[in-house]
Amino acid sequence: MSSRGRVRNFMKYLDTINSPEDLKKIPAEDLPLLAKEIRERIIEVVSQTGGHLASNLGVVELTIALHYIFDAPKDRIVWDVGHQAYVHKLLTGRRELFHTLRQYGGISGFPRPDESPYDTFNVGHSGTSLSAALGMVEAGDKRHRKDKVIVVIGDGAMTAGMVFEGLNHAGDLKKDLIVVLNDNEMSISKNVGAISSYLSKIITGQFYTKVKKETEQLIKNIPHIGTPMLKVAKKAEESVKGLVGPGTLFEELGFKYIGPIDGHRFDHLFPTLENIKKLNGPVLVHVVTKKGKDYPPAEQDPAAFHGVPPFDIKTGLPTNKSAVPSYTKIFGQTLIRLAEADERIVAISAAMPEGTGLSSFSAKFPDRFYDVGIAEQHGVTFAAGLATGGFHPVVAIYSTFLQRAYDQIVHDVCLQNLPVTFAIDRAGLVGEDGPTHHGTFDISYLRHVPNMVLMAPKDEDELRHMLYTSINHPGPSAIRYPRGTGIGVDINSPFKLLEAGKGEVISDGMDIAIIALGSMVYPSIEASGILKKEGIDAAVINARFVKPLDEALILDLAYKYGNIITVEEGCLAGGFGSAILELLERNGITGVHVKRIGIPDKFIEHGQIKELHHIYGLDAEGIAGEVPSFLKMQNGRVSRSLLRNIIS
Repeated sequence: MSSRGRVRNFMKYLDTINSPEDLKKIPAEDLPLLAKEIRERIIEVVSQTGGHLASNLGVVELTIALHYIFDAPKDRIVWDVGHQAYVHKLLTGRRELFHTLRQYGGISGFPRPDESPYDTFNVGHSGTSLSAALGMVEAGDKRHRKDKVIVVIGDGAMTAGMVFEGLNHAGDLKKDLIVVLNDNEMSISKNVGAISSYLSKIITGQFYTKVKKETEQLIKNIPHIGTPMLKVAKKAEESVKGLVGPGTLFEELGFKYIGPIDGHRFDHLFPTLENIKKLNGPVLVHVVTKKGKDYPPAEQDPAAFHGVPPFDIKTGLPTNKSAVPSYTKIFGQTLIRLAEADERIVAISAAMPEGTGLSSFSAKFPDRFYDVGIAEQHGVTFAAGLATGGFHPVVAIYSTFLQRAYDQIVHDVCLQNLPVTFAIDRAGLVGEDGPTHHGTFDISYLRHVPNMVLMAPKDEDELRHMLYTSINHPGPSAIRYPRGTGIGVDINSPFKLLEAGKGEVISDGMDIAIIALGSMVYPSIEASGILKKEGIDAAVINARFVKPLDEALILDLAYKYGNIITVEEGCLAGGFGSAILELLERNGITGVHVKRIGIPDKFIEHGQIKELHHIYGLDAEGIAGEVPSFLKMQNGRVSRSLLRNIIS
């Protein structure tokens, strides 16, 4: 039963909250009970809808404290990545809609300003928060606003180069900016946590700040020796603070560093945040939390509960696990098999070894696996460097995240024609994570780059052959494949070397050619069966390659049929269908009618993949539905098979 139909227990505190103002009416001593209710609600809903669980369970107290102390939406909270903003949504007017989380027509799994004024920035990619927040601060200053801007950023995001660019600029501008570093990897020692919390309260207090400022001014004014003495005093202060927290780096970048403090203790969070509100300039507070807190399966394996499908609450196990391995798993298994026979192969992930299927590879070949963190730009150029040294790097990155390394693909890999394989996971529509995660642009942003070979498999078996082909290709190549499962495959079957730029004729026909790419091949085969019942005989071609195209085959189809439909799970603008139109134009082909089916010129909302495929005509019924009207539009043409039936 969906969460919409479930009868749930009334929650004494959570069910009274429709805004942060309602939250502030709850006595502080009762907030631990509210935190418990919030965790129960998140576990209940995510077990039904899927989503990001461990990170949200870890920020419950922190989010409550932020909304209790600050005045959103006047004070603006900027969430990095945003997948940890479920608590924020529950506290900001979306409690009644929370059961629709990540469902088509429901609330997003990420902050979206068009969903709520409490969501200050549209996020989904890591590392953007500091730059966006600093821009908000500067805009506020120019408009003489006095509100606070608070960034909540995880320790994992600190590997993103953009974060350090933002820190560097913020420290230079010296504007009021509060950065909450949510450290959910570090374990807390009770002694260190208590002492650190005590010192944090002291050094954020008004008395300490005032005395420190006046003392610095007094020392500075001592003739001849003032400045050297001040340097010594600062060094002494750093030495003491260094005993309880790693703040020197942030201090050097121009931030006041506070922490680390226990992110699950309201008696630590409240006084620290209250004091930080009164400080001027950039401040970073280091908060330590535990991923998956108070849900044992998520605490024991937070990586597995980072992003989860629907699961059984008692066991933590998925409720609808497919018996067919995913494309991601087949990719990982295939790469291991290839690497066993080829020592040149190394693998690179950008903080997603589990998500990209490389965990097993990293265990088997620890010295040939590199997790570069959330640093896609570095990862691609690092791969280019490895390639110059005789290795063949396989860079496994989701389509949506590979966008972040576009210049490096062009300048560092393709310009030098280096043998780097890009394994582009989550190509096409990815479902409930929505527009920030759909992989709809990779065909368009890769196919026009010189030296790049771009492939898309119709199934997992073809993925294996394409990976084998790519490893044996002397230049850059990319393979795009979808999220989820296909039809199943024998992982131990022999590899086939595919000829670059050669498609596959699945079935012949008389009336029209459907040229399908990757994940759209099987729906096109099914569509041809539907059309056959309507008296339309459609040929189906598996393109395999976006670049180079099988020009001879496509031109032959153009002459033979005069009517072509292209189908791709990517944006139409500059996509696979556009490549076919360009081919016809280059060869002076006229009188050939082409209909392109793919993603329209819009950002696609969140929803289940099958649901989105149906809405945008990317399933068998949608593809078949386009054909009769398309044929009818071509100057009143009658299909050849229909004409044959009439004559007979």
